[in-house]
Parts: sequence; structure tokens; C-alpha cells
Amino acid sequence: MEEIRKTEIIKSKENKFFKRIKKLKTKKYRDKEKLFIAEGHKFLDFKEVPKYIVIREECDRYEEKIAAFNCEKYILSEPLFNEITTQENSQGIILIYEMRDGEMEALEDNIVVLDRVQDPGNLGTIIRVADAAGYKDIILTKGSVDVYNDKCVRSSMGSLFNMNILYREAGELLKDLREKGYKLSVTALATDAVSYSEMKLGERNAIIFGNEGQGVAQEIIDTADQKVIIPIYGSAESLNVAMASGIMLYKCRELLG
Repeated sequence: MEEIRKTEIIKSKENKFFKRIKKLKTKKYRDKEKLFIAEGHKFLDFKEVPKYIVIREECDRYEEKIAAFNCEKYILSEPLFNEITTQENSQGIILIYEMRDGEMEALEDNIVVLDRVQDPGNLGTIIRVADAAGYKDIILTKGSVDVYNDKCVRSSMGSLFNMNILYREAGELLKDLREKGYKLSVTALATDAVSYSEMKLGERNAIIFGNEGQGVAQEIIDTADQKVIIPIYGSAESLNVAMASGIMLYKCRELLG
């Protein structure tokens, strides 16, 4: 950290680097720059190398971890850092990573599909649980929340770096999955839905979850090979989509052996 401390502290709002990274708080500029923000010292524990590390002035912790990364490092004055942070009690560390494009060609035999999921916390949690359950691919239909939203990045707890994530139009996606031989299993409240404990999986499977309020789009339900429901034995009205994904994905992993 000594070489970083010798660097002049950025204090001007007119500084080009500051103006550039501040814009990354909006999706428009994240997409333009192909960069996204991850905040907190926990990201220093992951192997993924950031493009930049931004340190708040007077933040004297995590020196060894910061020094271990071969990337550009900057110090911001506290007022400027506060304009970038999204956390009420920031730890004074922001890492900026390059986005990675997802690849349809890289899909494994068992994948997760999310239809118009809106809450970034839900998406981050689903990414984390899918990673934990051994899935490597998540496809989101257009209209879903941005995977590089700061809350989603934080909720994923580093699992974002382990996944092949891409966005597709629903119609094109269904066509592609059919051509690739995936069996489509959709979570839906339907009269012909089977319990998750009775679902049948194929050699290639796409497990589909839907929007928090509206569920999976009817277009997708109509083309699914099977509709699946998680029984509710108590008085709860429904399950949160992130909770449902955890139950379903682990059950599928059990069935796949």
C-alpha cells in the first residue's frame, strides 16, 4: 500500500477518473463502458482481478489484500467516495470489474432460466444458490433486472464470477433451447402441475422461474414440457422466487444424482 499512499488523492469533481466511475451507478453507462462496481472488502477475498480498486482516503485496512492485486488503484477524498458508494456504512473499498459476455455455445446440460425477475436481491441470491447447487448457466429473458446492479452483485457474494450469464428474448430463447434438446420444466400454479418431488428430468434440462408478481409468462408455460409446483403445507400464501429456486435446484440436483 505504500506506493498507493504516495499517489495524489483525487479531490476534484472534475477529475476524469472520478466522473467516469461515478457514471457506473447507472445501467446505461455500465453497458457503455463494460464495467461494473462491487463494493466491500469481501470482494478482496475472491480471485477475480478487478480493473481498478478505489480506496477512500484514510482507509488504512486491507493493505495486504489490496497490494496482492495487479491492477490500477486510486484514492478518493471522503466526499468524492461518498458520491460513489451505495452503502450507508461503507468499508471504504470499491472494486471495478470488466463485464463478461455470456455464451449460448457454452451451456451445460442443466441450466437455469429466469423470466423477468425484477428484484436485484432476488437475482443475486438465485445466482448464489445456483452456483452452490452446481449450475453454471443462467439465462434471463429481456425485461429482467440488470445482473450488474450493485445490490445484485453484492447479494451474489462472488458467485457472479463463476457463472455464464446472458440475456435473450423469450421467443428466441425457447426456439434455441428446443433445438438444443432441453426439456423445459417451469414453476407454475396450474391444475396439471406436478409436485417437485415427482417431476421427471431429461438428459438436458432448463429449470424456469418467473417474475415475482406475475410468475412465468404464459408464452413459456404453454411450451413447457412439464409444470412443477412446490407444495405449501402451512398458511403462507406463496414462496419468494429466490427461496423457490433454492428448493427446486437442489431437488433437481438430487434427482440428477
